Parts: sequence; structure tokens; C-alpha cells
Amino acid sequence: MIAKGERTPSVEHGDHTGRESAPGAAGPLLVLWDIDGTLIDNGGVSKEAYALTFTRLTGRPPEHPIVPAGRTDPAVLRLVLRQHGIDATPDVMAQAVEELNRVFESLTSRLAERGHVQMGAPAAIAALAGRGDVVQSVLTGNTRHNAQVKVSVFGLAGALDYEVGAYGSDTEVRADLVPVARRKATAKYGIPFPPAPTVLIGDTPRDIRAGRSSGVFAVGVATGAYGVDALTASGANAVLPDLRDTSAVVGAVLGARRDRPGRPTDETG
Repeated sequence: MIAKGERTPSVEHGDHTGRESAPGAAGPLLVLWDIDGTLIDNGGVSKEAYALTFTRLTGRPPEHPIVPAGRTDPAVLRLVLRQHGIDATPDVMAQAVEELNRVFESLTSRLAERGHVQMGAPAAIAALAGRGDVVQSVLTGNTRHNAQVKVSVFGLAGALDYEVGAYGSDTEVRADLVPVARRKATAKYGIPFPPAPTVLIGDTPRDIRAGRSSGVFAVGVATGAYGVDALTASGANAVLPDLRDTSAVVGAVLGARRDRPGRPTDETG
């Protein structure tokens, strides 16, 4: 068991050469992890960062509750600004995102103190990293800066290929992040990563809908605010109660090879 705030050992990210691929595998799986609620619990630090960012930008605290609910960092900031009657112009949004990155950098010690790794996350990442038929990265609403801060604070960064990740700083619409990651992975590794052998692992219905709208295999994990029933109802191809059973996590991910995802929906998440 990993205690709250305890650092976990980093996992080395290998190059995929010299490792055995799964028999019959046509190509590697692209596995995309959500961060908040899935790999870590940020202990409310993210909401605090949004509120502090708003205060620094406007000189007053926010009057409305901040509910990320799987939205990207820019989408959350835009919503908060609009709730307070502030026009979220491109210049205002750029300033807000830059300020959020600075704020989060200043809150890393608080994140380490109040947040924690989800139980089983390090072992699941390590198990998938040991396979030659998997490329792991993140798909997250965080900006790339904030994603790296969060994952690094808890020692999970080593096996995750940041270069092929998709971030809120890439696009504000979460459903558009899957194609971003696939394009980056194709450019880096020189092989196609079509939707079917791409796996998205997340803890909110918005994560699942974003994956399904892009035609990927979506694995829900009830490690956040949503239970198994809610994730199942949102269309997940597989749902796990948590990440503690490493074999179950790996089996769910490899389900992308056994089962073809259902036809994409037109939901944007």
C-alpha cells in the first residue's frame, strides 16, 4: 500500500526494441492514461489552483464553485471567467493559462502533502511498460506543464512517453485529444496508431465519451467520483473498480485486441 504523499519509485521508459511482442500482435497498443482521479488524487489542489489563478487575474476570489468534471484546464478557466461575466478573449485565455502554470508550480509541495497515488497505479504502469507491444502516455485535460508536475511529484513519469501525450494545452476540447495523441505517436514511432488498438483509461464519463467518440477502446476505473455503474452507462468497453489488480488492468487493456470497440458516437464529452 502506498501512503498518502509517499513517493513511488520511477519506472524506466524503455525503447520497445529487444522485447517480446504479444503473439499475433499487428502493432503496439497506444495506452493513454488520464491523470487526475485515475493515476493520482490531487487532494483538491487543482481546484485551489484554478481559484488562485482567477484571484491573481481579477483581484477577487471566485464566487461560483469550480467543477472540473473531466474538462481541460483551458475549458475550466473559460467557464470560471464566463461565470463571472469576464470575456474570455484569446489574450485573456493565454494569460490565464500562463498564470495557472505558474500557480501550479508554486503548489507542488502542497500537492505532495495532500495528494496521493491511486493504489495499484505504479504496478499497472510497470506491468504495461514491460511489454513490447505497448506505448504508454497520458491523455489529460491538464496543460503539458501541469501534467508533468503532477505525474513527476508522485514518481510515475519514467514509463510514460510525454512526447506522444495529449494535453489541454493542445486543444480545449477533450474529445479532440485522442487524435492528437495518435498523430504524435505516429510521427515519433513511424508506424500508424489507428483508433481500434488505442486504449484510453479514465475515471469520468467525460473521459469515456471522449474515447468512444474517437473510436478507441475505453477502460473506466472507478477511482474517482464516479462508480462502476456510471462508467458502464457512459459506454466504457471495460470497467474496473480500481487499479489494485494488476492482472485485471493488463487484461482490460489487452481487451482492445480481442474486442472491437462499438461504433463511435457523436458525443464530444
